[in-house]
Amino acid sequence: MEGGELSDDTGAIERVSAQATGAPVEWEADVVLRDGTVAHVRPIAPDDADGIRHFHSLQSEESIYLRFFAPLRELSARDLHRFTHVDHHDRVALVATLDGEIIGIGRYDRIDPTSAEVAFNISDHYQGKGIGSVMLEHLAAIAQEMGINRFVAEVLPQNRKMLTVFKEAGYEVTHHIEDGVVEVSFDISPTEQSKAVQLSREHRAESRSMHTILFPERVAIIGASRREESIGALVMRNILAAGYRGELYPIHRVADRIQGLSAYPSIHDVPEPVDLAIVVVPAAQAIEVVKDCGKAGVKALLVLSAGFAEAGEEGVRLQEKLRRRVRRAGMRIVGPNSFGLINNDPSVRLNATLASVIPDSGRLGLFAQSGALGVAVLASAARRGLGISVFASAGNRVDVSGNDLMQYWIDDQETDTVGLYLESMGNPRKFSRIARALAAVKPVVVVSSGVSSFAAPPGHRTRVTNVPPQAFDALLRQAGVIRVENVHQLFDVAQLTLHQPLPKGDRVAIVGNSDALGALSASACVSWGLRVTHGPVSLPPQASAEEFAAALDAAFADPEVDSVVAAFIPPLVTQDEEVHMAVRTIVADHEKPCVATFLGMRGVGDGLSYEQHGIRRSVPAYSMPEDGIRALNAVTRYALWRQRDRGTQVAPVGIDRLRAESLLEGYLAGSPDGRALTREEARDLLGAYGIRVWPAVEVAGVDAAVAAAAELTYPVILKSTSPVVRHQPGLVGVRGDLVDAEAVRDAHTSLTQRLGPLGADRFVVQRMAVPGVSCVIRASEDPLFGPVVSFSVAGPPTELLGDVAHRIPPLTDVDVTDLIDSVKAAPLLSGHRGAAPVHRAALADLIARLSVLADDHPELSSVELNPVNAWTGGVDVLGAEVVVRPALVRKDPGRRRMT
Repeated sequence: MEGGELSDDTGAIERVSAQATGAPVEWEADVVLRDGTVAHVRPIAPDDADGIRHFHSLQSEESIYLRFFAPLRELSARDLHRFTHVDHHDRVALVATLDGEIIGIGRYDRIDPTSAEVAFNISDHYQGKGIGSVMLEHLAAIAQEMGINRFVAEVLPQNRKMLTVFKEAGYEVTHHIEDGVVEVSFDISPTEQSKAVQLSREHRAESRSMHTILFPERVAIIGASRREESIGALVMRNILAAGYRGELYPIHRVADRIQGLSAYPSIHDVPEPVDLAIVVVPAAQAIEVVKDCGKAGVKALLVLSAGFAEAGEEGVRLQEKLRRRVRRAGMRIVGPNSFGLINNDPSVRLNATLASVIPDSGRLGLFAQSGALGVAVLASAARRGLGISVFASAGNRVDVSGNDLMQYWIDDQETDTVGLYLESMGNPRKFSRIARALAAVKPVVVVSSGVSSFAAPPGHRTRVTNVPPQAFDALLRQAGVIRVENVHQLFDVAQLTLHQPLPKGDRVAIVGNSDALGALSASACVSWGLRVTHGPVSLPPQASAEEFAAALDAAFADPEVDSVVAAFIPPLVTQDEEVHMAVRTIVADHEKPCVATFLGMRGVGDGLSYEQHGIRRSVPAYSMPEDGIRALNAVTRYALWRQRDRGTQVAPVGIDRLRAESLLEGYLAGSPDGRALTREEARDLLGAYGIRVWPAVEVAGVDAAVAAAAELTYPVILKSTSPVVRHQPGLVGVRGDLVDAEAVRDAHTSLTQRLGPLGADRFVVQRMAVPGVSCVIRASEDPLFGPVVSFSVAGPPTELLGDVAHRIPPLTDVDVTDLIDSVKAAPLLSGHRGAAPVHRAALADLIARLSVLADDHPELSSVELNPVNAWTGGVDVLGAEVVVRPALVRKDPGRRRMT
């Protein structure tokens, strides 16, 4: 058992090494390396001494000299003790392992309060895989948690590989040579460049690992069978029928040949290294199969076998064993309980699914989690004649997820539109940033059945969530994703994005030969928020083909039109084919999208094909105008998102992160379950991020209220803190504009009598704010989503109508503006009915500060700024409630890790 790692006989997750040494569990991570393999990064442990001695013995003399500046052929017991015993604060060391063997070591030693010396040692046999870069990222993130903001290193000039690691990390590196040694120094605080480098490396590595799965040169089927009705036989038939271009190896203990191919008793007997092993054995046998595949050097697995977490508690334990065994061997896995995968690339032609009939080759990439829905998705695509490039079913999603496929599709030149059917989501924050990068270059259409209620189907590994479904909607909007309600709508949108250009705006022309269809189309456009700027034009029943063409041409040529809706019924004089030809000809002459409906007309199918600039396109045909217009609206909103400035990530000035960290550490001391902060504690914490909360003095009795009012200066307000009146509409528990002591006494007497015993002596006194719009700004830490920021206008819009907007940090300035504008009560902020508009910049700055605070500190369970008085001169935070608790381990921390 290496480094305290759990054996395969336990169902707990691999956290023992961190727990045993006192290091935070979030320091452990599985990471994808540059070549697509998987390594495990964890804190060093005292019992790693033998592993480090073995690691050192395999290093070349040159590598040893470059690391220790001396020909240190053997490590002494003293050195091994010093290397393996660290305090995880001033001295931190990490190891990267593959199949239990240490392949890389990274460490830092603090040399003063804010800087540390960093060093790495990477196995000669694994250099060039990006291990040093991964270790640097993880050490830098840990060091920042410990208050360190600068790394220094001593490197020999000939150690170009290590110098390159520092140089290419995106940090501002300074160096000078002294006594023949290069002294390197750099600030490790994240910069736009360093974050971009990290994300780019993650993208390339995960994309590469998917390329290995999708473009295997050698495939083995473990569980191939001579029984025609078996799953193994079915999958093998499908692979052969699709014309797979690589080498296929059936694995069977006794058979010599299966379906005309030579069979092999085990994966070890295959004459060439296998890229992808398809596993169709019973679940109970899968663990041994995975062990054999790891020893044989198989790069990836596709597990079609069922009987894992979807089958109950025993299946859950078996699935966790499977996951750990695959990760330990450095492999990627699709499944288990997967429906399979397809790559229609002519160089591969792989149909490793349970579907005998699949869609033709095309430019639509599809991902579905469950097998049953995989069948539905493939069938729908084939029925509509939509060709696919790649299809994958994640099954129980123990490893490969939609995030991994999206990383691949970002660069895939054979995929123009991506469709995802999601039933659960394991890492929304990572999904958001990857989807945003993908949506910037091609449309991403998402059907999210179970995700809307956040109830994971059986077998899916995920966390519970407390956020409302609107927060998930906001995440998709931020990422530029097109969300639809079902598979039918997914393909409605895909038909349009695959075959028509994106609209440049929301102005629509409607052309048809039916008043009723024209009116129906116009109504649908208005209901979706599209502007009808041309028509509806309704041709007479006896219109000729030339008149059809002229009306369409006028609509496309209108500079006030961005898209055209064509809705026709069978003409009385003109032949159906002539109308079709008119539509094809005119659409081909213009660069604007068109959606069409041909009610009762023959020879249309799902669209009218034509050629434009040497490219085959199609006018998508919908059964009713509303279907086409709904798809057009979705694509229009996406196109407008593509055109928009994404903004820059908010970075408010005057933030003291170290003070906030120190305060939070003190607040949580002695409170293992967390607690609510006092009014003064909340003011101090928020003040570290430039959020000034107005003083409010709690008072008991009328004399105390008068004294507090005099201290705060008049005018003041007196308000009850009783929960009985807190959320009642109106100013039931508040008296304002109190200008002297007598007014305070009268208000106290009035409220005491009105509220009775439940409200007596539960008051605060606060200085009176100028008239404005009362708002509520919240931030909460969710187990699944991480930080979520919410905004609303206080009172009935929030409490009765649920008019609350949400966004997921980190936010850009554009995100903040959208957050404010997306509530229905937003007009109140812009000078509704003659009122003075509020100071939008000040309101946006306050939201930005709270979003950064929440993003920086997962210990903040919830923060509520209520009320926030927004007025023409600024914003006043009149109340704040803060709850802290020990930090949850976020799904997408500031360092690379697999989902």
